[in-house]
Amino acid sequence: MDRLSLKAQEREILGKQVKKLRRDGFIPAHVFGKKIPTEHLSVKAHDFSRIFSQAGETGLIDLKIGDSKIRPVLVRDIQVDPVRGAILHIDFYQVNLTEKVKVSVPIRIVGEEPEAVQMGEAVVIQPLGEVEVEALPTELPDHLEVDISSLQQINDAISVSQMLVPVGVEVMTDLEAVVVKLDTAVSEEAQQLMEEQAAESAAAAEAAAPEEAPVEGEAEEAEGEATEGEGKPTPPDAA
Repeated sequence: MDRLSLKAQEREILGKQVKKLRRDGFIPAHVFGKKIPTEHLSVKAHDFSRIFSQAGETGLIDLKIGDSKIRPVLVRDIQVDPVRGAILHIDFYQVNLTEKVKVSVPIRIVGEEPEAVQMGEAVVIQPLGEVEVEALPTELPDHLEVDISSLQQINDAISVSQMLVPVGVEVMTDLEAVVVKLDTAVSEEAQQLMEEQAAESAAAAEAAAPEEAPVEGEAEEAEGEATEGEGKPTPPDAA
C-alpha cells in the first residue's frame, strides 16, 4: 500500500475545551511511541475520515505536524460517540520503520462458493474474522484472503496454517484455529423453531427459579447510592 499523508497541528486545548475543536471540524488526537513523549494534536475530521478509509489500522501514514515534523504512524485506537457515531479522539502510534510491529489484520473471503452452498444444502461459516500478524511497518498487509472454493464436503475447513501469507509477514494467531468451515444449512423454519424452543426453555427456567429475598440493608444501600449519585456533575471529557 502506498504511503498516505495526513496533516496535523499541535494543540494546547485540553480537557473539556476540546468540544470547541470538534464543533470547528477537528478531532483531538495523541501521537506516542517507544521512548517518544506523547504529543497532543488535532486533525481535520474530513481529512482523517478520507485517509482512514484507505489506510485502516495497518496502513502506514505520514503524519505531518506543522511545517517540519513528519512521523510514520499507525492508527492505534479510535474513540467513537456511541449515539452520534462521530469520532471523538484518535491515538496514533509512531513506528520505527526498522522494527517489526504486531497488528490485527482482517480476513477476506474469496473464491467461488462451493456447489453445496449454491444448492442451498450448506453454508460457509467464518469463526475467525481477523488474525494477529507481525511484520515491518512497510510490509503490513491491509487484509489476508482465504479461498473457499476448495471446500467440498460438509465439515471441510481451512485453518490459519493453510492461508497464503505474504513474504515477511508472520502470523501470531494459533495456526490450528479454523478460519472458515462448510456446515449443514438450516432452513428458516427449523431455525425459527429452535429459537422458539430456546426462548420457551429460558422462560420455564426463570419461572421455576425461586425468587431471592434481598439481604437486609441492601435495598436501602442501593437506594442511597442512587440518591447520592443524583446531581453530581458530569466528569470533564478526557483528551
